[in-house]
Amino acid sequence: MKVLLTAVNAKYIHTNLAIRYLQKSISGILDDKDLQIKEFTINNNMDYMIREIYNAHPDILCFSCYIWNMEIITYITKHIKKIMPEVTIVLGGPEVSFDTENLMKENDAIDIVVIGEGEEIFKELIETLKHEGDYSQIEGLAFRARGEIIYTDPKKALLDMNTLPFPYENESLDSDKIVYYESSRGCPFNCQYCLSSSIAGVRFLPIDRVKTEIQYFINQRVKQVKFVDRTFNAKKSYAMDIMNFILENNNGRTNFHFEVTADLLDKEMLDFLSKVPVGLFQFEIGVQSTNENTLNAIDRHVDFEKLSKVVGKISEGRNIHQHLDLIVGLPEEDYFSFRKSFDDVFALRPEKLQIGFLKLLKGSGLRKRAEEYGYIYSDYPPYEIMETKWLSYGEFIRLKGIEEMVEVYWNSNIFSNSIELMIHNFYSSSFKFFEDLWKYWENQGYHHISHGKNKLYEILAEFYSYSNFNNYKIFIEVLKLDFLKNTKTSSMPSIFNKIEIAGFKNKCHAFLQDEFNLEKYLPAYKDIPAKQIIKQVYFEPFGVDVTELEKVQYRLEKMRDEGTIVLFDYKIENKALEDCKYYKIKFAQEEGDIHWNC
Repeated sequence: MKVLLTAVNAKYIHTNLAIRYLQKSISGILDDKDLQIKEFTINNNMDYMIREIYNAHPDILCFSCYIWNMEIITYITKHIKKIMPEVTIVLGGPEVSFDTENLMKENDAIDIVVIGEGEEIFKELIETLKHEGDYSQIEGLAFRARGEIIYTDPKKALLDMNTLPFPYENESLDSDKIVYYESSRGCPFNCQYCLSSSIAGVRFLPIDRVKTEIQYFINQRVKQVKFVDRTFNAKKSYAMDIMNFILENNNGRTNFHFEVTADLLDKEMLDFLSKVPVGLFQFEIGVQSTNENTLNAIDRHVDFEKLSKVVGKISEGRNIHQHLDLIVGLPEEDYFSFRKSFDDVFALRPEKLQIGFLKLLKGSGLRKRAEEYGYIYSDYPPYEIMETKWLSYGEFIRLKGIEEMVEVYWNSNIFSNSIELMIHNFYSSSFKFFEDLWKYWENQGYHHISHGKNKLYEILAEFYSYSNFNNYKIFIEVLKLDFLKNTKTSSMPSIFNKIEIAGFKNKCHAFLQDEFNLEKYLPAYKDIPAKQIIKQVYFEPFGVDVTELEKVQYRLEKMRDEGTIVLFDYKIENKALEDCKYYKIKFAQEEGDIHWNC
């Protein structure tokens, strides 16, 4: 009997945790040659996936089902059944654990569904199928028999975490992929949009085991380990033990991503976090809304004042990338309420502000109350909201556009100074800035096609000019700073002013040949020839002192109208929060040789 475990991931860089658990759970039942896993992505051609599955010749074909891959799996299973009618198709995962009967009625290719946590149920199922036994007594299944859909009794006991196999045991991991890992299951909270609210309590793996498995990832020097724990810091002592272990065994390459509840982080944890190396940890923090009525409706209790202080304290350390989440479409949240939530969260200046649109997941509390809240949503996965009692479809469209502008211009982290300058000088609301930018973008028809990076800089300059904001030439200098912070090139967009300085290249080389300059600005390059250093750095003259932007709080009237040479160093150890370091410099005995009229 040959079993094929199949995953359709959202991205190529992802690794599927579920099928690895299942593979390890049944590895003692089948010979290695009879147990295979295949990972595809949602971008793969579906006919290609069908061919690959067909060529594997499975007797049992299993899929791990989520909102992002369910439509693809439906297509594949229906067509596989036509060409391989004898194959037994088994589905599991959160997308098929609710409303299972309707799912099986709509797709008669499905033979068996594993409901809920699947590791133990699946192991029993495969063992029974191998011996051609009766699986009707296995808890947690739905299956077809005599033209009917039969449910067995639900699984009574939650899985003992210690019985879980290590999903990556003996696997040579791809160093450029994200490794998904969990140290706990469940959540202490009861948020009504989330499936974690359907199971009470939190279960943890033994801490010594977690350390051993983390060491496995560190030894393989994987790029990122992403913990899928719903609230990583639900138990402070446990979270601290894990983070201390990671810090003590840091290999300088692997970073760790956690979902945390910020208002649970106390002074001891914050003091610890302030000392960790840049880029070692990434935090994802779900805010969702700052509207008290909304938070009460979804049964989410957040002390936003404390959360703000915690996020601000972490930001001061400039060592941890913070990703904050908002959700559009929650109960009691209209357009203007969401605008306030946006402004409240953007004021914290996270490295990434994720604007998600509510998805009515099967089994979630909000889906059960859809009619009460006037929810109109897609019939197809991911069941995204289209309209509510508080938000019209037209407002959803506008918020989609604003989300695109945030993604393109803020979350990319390559326009930050330019955006800060516009918001500080011309807007009382950050939301209004992104709203105006979207209106301009849409009116110009830019939403119809994708754009290269250089074009995005040009569009932002066009928007500034179109808006009749003053001091356009200064803005262009700031925009040029943003461009050069993440791009080492002498070929810049034509919108940037090129200031000519006689003998500039020779002066740059002379600067790099001076030991005093290297000691002050580039100590990592000592004893390296200037012709080698120049490959890692870049010199650019500016008409204003762009290095003082933060010092003058981005106020245009405070920016000094003086020529400045800026040295960019692109060779930095960790680029988690910035792409380079830059410094205001002077060439020897050349003070005042830059002339530029604002």
